[in-house]
Amino acid sequence: MKKKMNYLILLLTTIFMVGCTNVEDASITDGKTDPEEVTTADANNNSEKEEDTTKVVDEPVVKKTPTETNDDLFSGYKHIEVDGGDLSGDRESDVVVDIGYGDREYWAFTNEYGQLVRVIAEEIILQNDSNEPVLSSGRYYSDEAKVPGVESDVLDEGHIIADSLGGVSNAYNITPQESTLNRHGDQAYMENGIRSAGEATNFEAIITYPNTETQIPSSYQYTYTLIGNEIADTFDNVNPDEVNESLGLTDSEPSDSTSSNTNGDISSVDTNGNGQVTIKEAKAAGFSMPITSDHWLYPYMRDNDGDGMVGE
Repeated sequence: MKKKMNYLILLLTTIFMVGCTNVEDASITDGKTDPEEVTTADANNNSEKEEDTTKVVDEPVVKKTPTETNDDLFSGYKHIEVDGGDLSGDRESDVVVDIGYGDREYWAFTNEYGQLVRVIAEEIILQNDSNEPVLSSGRYYSDEAKVPGVESDVLDEGHIIADSLGGVSNAYNITPQESTLNRHGDQAYMENGIRSAGEATNFEAIITYPNTETQIPSSYQYTYTLIGNEIADTFDNVNPDEVNESLGLTDSEPSDSTSSNTNGDISSVDTNGNGQVTIKEAKAAGFSMPITSDHWLYPYMRDNDGDGMVGE
């Protein structure tokens, strides 16, 4: 009897201990957070932080640099179109005209008196006789606009931007220019420099006049960029030889080295053997333009406008 009682007491003690253990496990379990819940909460917090960061990155301060449009450029001027070969010497007042051949944009401006006072071009693009209809004279057109003043024996129909540089021949690109200046002086020197460089940028010409009644300029000012160098040149519309003589700079006899070349053998230049040398033939033979009247090739070429230069 006593032995059975001991077994009963041992059984009750075991049951009691097991019950306490279950209660303790339940208490511990209730005090913990589900791992999945922790992960979700942390992800939500991280997402909110990322959104805050993204908002800051997506809202940069952008400064816009204003660019000059044609509307700004033409403000105060009437934009008109004039045929590049128009021989009329008349100009309208306060207008702007594109004087670039083909797709070139060379803008010419007149003042209230119809005087050509400014010409600009972002880029000077040389004439290309391989894909443009260039005449055998090296020009786009057979003649130039008859601006009042060009009837003078000492004044040429001077281009502000020459044919060889892609300029047209109407009155918005022509001024009466002293012939020596145009053919052999600063004007010719400037054009040769641009041709040799192959292009020019930021081109601007400012033309001034002695009064409001004439179309004959008193001076020219050219600024442009050539192979990274900014060029500025100002010269009067006068005969440079006479100016040099008055300054005592022409005491020595002029050199005739160019004209002394009387080779006369044009067989290597005149490829078709017709006795006449064209601009294309001269260029192909390595001669640079223009060919002036003191060059040995000149007698074999056609100077349609009689200005002493071919291919200017």
